Amino acid sequence: MPHRAHLFSLRLAHALREACIDERYSGRRFLRDVMAGVTVGVIAIPLAMALAIASGVAPQYGLYTAIIGGFVIALTGGSRFSISGPTAAFVVILYPIAQSYGLGGLLLATLMSGVLLIIMALMRLGRFIEYIPESVTLGFTGGIAVVIATLQLRDFFGLSVGDMPEQYWDKLAVLAGALPELDGMSTLVAGVTLSVMLVWPRLKTPVPPHLPAVIVGSLLALWLNASGAAIETIGSRFSYLLPDGSMGAGIPPFLPEFAWPWQHMAASGEPLGLSWTLVRELLPAAFAIAMLGAIESLLCAVVLDGMTGKRHSANSELMGQGIGNIITPFFGGITATAAIARSAANYRAGAESPVAAMVHSLVVLLALISLAGLLAYLPMPAMAALLMMVAWNMSEAPKSVHLLKTAPRSDILVFLTCFSLTVALDMVIAITTGILLAAVLFMREMAQMTKVTDITLNRRIADAGLPEGWQVFKINGPLFFAAADRIFGELAELSRNARGFILYMDGVTILDAGGLSALNKLIATCERDGTQIVIADLQYQPLRTLARAGVKPVAGVSRFCPSLVEALTLVTDQHGGGQDST
Repeated sequence: MPHRAHLFSLRLAHALREACIDERYSGRRFLRDVMAGVTVGVIAIPLAMALAIASGVAPQYGLYTAIIGGFVIALTGGSRFSISGPTAAFVVILYPIAQSYGLGGLLLATLMSGVLLIIMALMRLGRFIEYIPESVTLGFTGGIAVVIATLQLRDFFGLSVGDMPEQYWDKLAVLAGALPELDGMSTLVAGVTLSVMLVWPRLKTPVPPHLPAVIVGSLLALWLNASGAAIETIGSRFSYLLPDGSMGAGIPPFLPEFAWPWQHMAASGEPLGLSWTLVRELLPAAFAIAMLGAIESLLCAVVLDGMTGKRHSANSELMGQGIGNIITPFFGGITATAAIARSAANYRAGAESPVAAMVHSLVVLLALISLAGLLAYLPMPAMAALLMMVAWNMSEAPKSVHLLKTAPRSDILVFLTCFSLTVALDMVIAITTGILLAAVLFMREMAQMTKVTDITLNRRIADAGLPEGWQVFKINGPLFFAAADRIFGELAELSRNARGFILYMDGVTILDAGGLSALNKLIATCERDGTQIVIADLQYQPLRTLARAGVKPVAGVSRFCPSLVEALTLVTDQHGGGQDST
């Protein structure tokens, strides 16, 4: 039975089977899924386009991601309410890849990340999210939000800036240099769009704020452009090739076509091609995409579990994300993962199963085919304002402020380190450093909790009548490599003049290789100095560690007793009562 449960944790299409087969799927539930899917699909259309633009590619590739990736991941994944597609968290990874390797490199890196996600699922790494501290996740998401917001300043203010530098501080310098020449009309459109998004929630309508905001911003830009302004739109910035060889403006109203990822263009404008050298170059980026995709999708699933009372299958979700990110690049889609905001909106709209996410993808597909002409009128400043709000929401600023006010210094240090490294250097470096720093600080705190205490004068010990020259020491806390040398060093000093001592270890829950080595050194020191040691009341894990290491009593030096009472009896019987008999 446990083996079958283990296999079940990786069952393909886990969420769909659970919601639509294991549970009765009625027409009423299907209708609720359709309504939720339509709602989220409408929400996803401008977001998918904006996130594709922020990632350095044309807006239609964001729509392809929501269509293909959203459908495949919902079909094969392990979280019944998750909506997958392009997300803001990936912008800081995808944008540099697109700048250096073009769309083809971005699609190939996405494909490689999908393979890595499947490997992670097969290795049952789905629960690793539990080992990432909140200070790390808040730090790198806050840093990502700052970078995303910074990248939107160009379109928000209508600045005349070419390709952005790679380093964050250089980006700021370029933007600051161009700021005096900002375009007032573009800034007005962005400001109005952002204002509508801020005010709309106060009306408490079920319509999400970014839809009326984008509509108002688009109408304003259309009127201003008709009056002689030159506000950039999706149609004026992006173009596509028509079947007759001419160029069309905006988004192609075609279904995504199958093509090998490496047949798409590199940054040079030529087809990317495929080589082992290129694969090696993209492997670090693919690893970063896979790691962030796993974190983002599993965090989303955990949040949804808390909202719904359901339980996701972590490894099945990783498998679904992997399959989705392998298939999507063959149809022009960029990296997809679960989006927390869209997934929460899906549940609130009444979703019952992954069918809602599939309907969401079909709605985006319908918009691509029928509304491409209208989507070309979306102004770039309004899209920048939309992404500004997305960045603010993903930053979880209130949580970060609360952490800075209330958390221990170690958590604050980890948060600030992750935040700073994400902004200044790289998200992968930030997460790696943050986790390692958190682990080191945690080990230091755990080591400081381990104490050795002389309890010889404790009433229970004194009543037993210990012989003259004998002491009793109690250790509380884990005896692992970071604490063991210090503890046994203190013990050696405390017992320097003793004939012998009892080591009471009922408070020691863990004994690792470092603790075992330090204990063996202590026994060797006692043998050299002629001091006897009785080890009492070992818990299961330390006892098992000693047994596996073959540690045995040393005649005339060390003994083991199952309890403190038996150790006291052994010592008093062999050496006679001395301290209390007088």
